[in-house]
Amino acid sequence: MAEAIPRITWNTKFSSSSSISRLFPTNIKRSQHLINSSFSSNSSSSSRICCEAANLEGAKTVPAQIRKPKNRYEMVNLTTWLLQQEQAGNIDAELAIVLSSISLACKQIASLLQRSSIVNLTGAQGTVNIQGEDQKKLDVISNELFCNCLRSSGRTGIIASEEEDVPVAVEETYSGNYIVVFDPIDGSANIDIALTTGSIFGIYGPDQQCLVDYDDDDSTIDQTREKCIVSVCQPGSNLVAAGYCLYSSSVVYTISVGDGVYAFTLDPAYGEFVLTHEDVKIPKTGRIYSFNEGNYDLWDQKLQNYIDHLRQPGPNGKPYSGRYIGCFVGEIHRMLLYGGIYGNPKNKNSKNGNLRLLYECAPMSYIVEQAGGKATDGTQRILEIMPEQIHQRTPIFIGSPEEIEKLEKYLA
Repeated sequence: MAEAIPRITWNTKFSSSSSISRLFPTNIKRSQHLINSSFSSNSSSSSRICCEAANLEGAKTVPAQIRKPKNRYEMVNLTTWLLQQEQAGNIDAELAIVLSSISLACKQIASLLQRSSIVNLTGAQGTVNIQGEDQKKLDVISNELFCNCLRSSGRTGIIASEEEDVPVAVEETYSGNYIVVFDPIDGSANIDIALTTGSIFGIYGPDQQCLVDYDDDDSTIDQTREKCIVSVCQPGSNLVAAGYCLYSSSVVYTISVGDGVYAFTLDPAYGEFVLTHEDVKIPKTGRIYSFNEGNYDLWDQKLQNYIDHLRQPGPNGKPYSGRYIGCFVGEIHRMLLYGGIYGNPKNKNSKNGNLRLLYECAPMSYIVEQAGGKATDGTQRILEIMPEQIHQRTPIFIGSPEEIEKLEKYLA
């Protein structure tokens, strides 16, 4: 049943064309698809060319496929992968540009993080965001980088950031139709001590109502603003793509466009994201749990019983391993590869948990479900929650399917 969304009275901010950085080319020529050929020669056979695209028995078109590199010198970079996804019909050209523009922002953020102590970008900015949290210098800078790259791509209509009071409607001159929500720096408390941080984003489909015509009268513009803000409040099940970028010993850009999860590692020698994890599948179970156990006494009894169970030795004589990074991106990345469960539950001091639904929980739940995992707030699927506010928080339990099912039995 559709739920009524209360009237929203915020003022939408409109970007100024004078502040738009030309960080991403708006004119991108679609590269010609090259047929991959393999060459081989030995003493028993002459050199031959095997054309993979040839179809001698008929004229049927072979759809583009994602294939593994055949040798150590062959790489699939992000641009090539996006073109292959477009050719396979999984995304359109505009979404490919949006995903590419986000990768550019992530490269810039990664560079700043690596030099943050050298160029004096550590410490607090001296400002507070809409959630009442002290902002780090890189929180503010990273947010601006994300916004500039998305505006300059010419393919976004609405930009909503965890660091902004309200969604930003892009001027019609530079506007596309996609809605992008993001957390520019997740785990910013880790910046000053050089620990894991990340960026999270989600992309919703085109919304024609979000184009703003500045020739209209003020009353029409006000109505358009309200429609645009309401259009951001969508359940995660409406996402068309989502992803994160991990900043650690490697920079890993992980995305899903609704057909599995793929991870690309930044090669500093070339400045390119290279496909390193293809069609990631989360293990069905795992022996790692990640909760902030400092809040143990603030949790309800059912959750405490579950944690007590994890601390007990299992069939192999060992309990679960407790790991807590303090960065949602880092927790999810480890879980995708090793399995386990992550929880950020409600407690006596935080009735709705600590993580934001739109900017963090929904995109990450989309990624984990695409990899075969599950995500819940304890009573319902995260992707089915209808946001009522753009900065709404929610409890979340996310991870391997069998681990989530075990938790649900304790919480029932």
